[in-house]
Amino acid sequence: MRENDVKVLRTLRDAGGIASAEDIIRKAGIVDAAVARASLTLSELGLVKEQTTRTTEIFCTEEGHDYLANGLPERRVATVVHDAGGKLSVSEAVQQAGLPQDFVSIVTGWIARKRWGKIEKTSSGNILLISKNPPKDEDEEVLERIGHVSIPIEELPSNLRQAADRLLKRNILASKERVQRKLQITPQGLDAIPAQASVDEISSLTSEMILSGDWKRVHLRSYNVSSPVPSLSPGKYHPYLRFLRRVKRKLVALGFREAVGPLVETAFINDDCLYMPQDHPAREIHDLYYLKHPSKASLESWKEIVEKVAQTHENGWKTGSTGWGYKYSREEASKLVLRSHGTALSVRSMISKDLQIPGKYFAIARCFRPELLDRTHLTEFNQAEGIVLDPSLNLRNLLGVLEMFAREVAGADRVRFKPDYFPFTEPSVELQAYKEGYGWMEFGGSGIFRPEVTEPLGIKVPVIAWGLGIDRLFMMNQQIQDIRQLFTTDLEWIRQQKVG
Repeated sequence: MRENDVKVLRTLRDAGGIASAEDIIRKAGIVDAAVARASLTLSELGLVKEQTTRTTEIFCTEEGHDYLANGLPERRVATVVHDAGGKLSVSEAVQQAGLPQDFVSIVTGWIARKRWGKIEKTSSGNILLISKNPPKDEDEEVLERIGHVSIPIEELPSNLRQAADRLLKRNILASKERVQRKLQITPQGLDAIPAQASVDEISSLTSEMILSGDWKRVHLRSYNVSSPVPSLSPGKYHPYLRFLRRVKRKLVALGFREAVGPLVETAFINDDCLYMPQDHPAREIHDLYYLKHPSKASLESWKEIVEKVAQTHENGWKTGSTGWGYKYSREEASKLVLRSHGTALSVRSMISKDLQIPGKYFAIARCFRPELLDRTHLTEFNQAEGIVLDPSLNLRNLLGVLEMFAREVAGADRVRFKPDYFPFTEPSVELQAYKEGYGWMEFGGSGIFRPEVTEPLGIKVPVIAWGLGIDRLFMMNQQIQDIRQLFTTDLEWIRQQKVG
């Protein structure tokens, strides 16, 4: 036997007959590849047996860490209602608990399912009734047990496993399969351990051995070419970055020119040029991050366009529209924001002196919105933005472009279009796509720019435009369920991704 084979057998004997590969590496002082080779050889000789144990380790997601610190949504709402005397409107309770209103159905559903309280329907809205503060339940116990570590789900009692399954479905917990391999020495292996390993066994000849004649007296180590070798993790592009590069190449090959622009934008470019009024709820379609220092920028270089946009907002200017009917504020327009959508780059393309008509422009734009983090939303995300300017364009051309994105970029099996509303397009269309085994997903909005957008910028031809969540396109392409996986620091997941 080779020296490492003997070391593995001795280590197993001293460990009581069984040990994991990690224990053998540590105790025998040999590398993992050597243990793997020895394991294969000794198994073939019947001197050891390999035992494989699979466990499912569960750990908190980003959402789970938030709930670990602040409490589950249903707990926070139940506490608010109890402290308010046991009776409070659902929407008010959710608001006081510091949760967005889209949590109303989630919270009421879990409170009812856990029988913490009941919902009373009134003419003024739903009232939540909770007579006493509920005791800690199994979901909360599992969350506390896991905390900031990971544990095998098999170690949990059966009742807590059911709670863990619920939290996994709610994306509060995530799971990862772990495989642990152990070696067990057989009776034949114990009998085969020699008093000492051969000290003359070598893996390669040196020039000194050949010149001195020592090569005649040493024993060359035999090799098993089917034994496993160390895994390599060569440098490569992150899978999502590689996807973005591929999309860019595809659009350039289709004749699109890439648009660029700053992440910090004026409200004028980000909103006003897109006919989003300064004093209207429509502005809330894109919640904004406003800069504090500096808070404003000069609009002097766009003086003529500012004047046309202002008149369009106030009375419609020459567009045939009546406008929004308010006093336009140039001070509001000069405020600095983080770019909230890629359409700001389409505006920059249309006011550029290098604009070509007919022309096609695209951007992979980094955007920022104060969104609530969940499996489909991030506060910082990417949009695949594009416009096409041509006198002969119509809605059918736009739908063709959208279907191309869904099928060729995301790999969708079915596509559908839903009417939508945006202040800057008419008609407006939302793209939705379906992939077998994944389900339906909404990718973003699109439409034909209104005259109130194009004419103040000097554009006299139809312009089709779209702004799609390319993060979501990649999710469907790779069958990823959580958008946060795109920016994970999980090296194991990144290493498993194919290079091509």
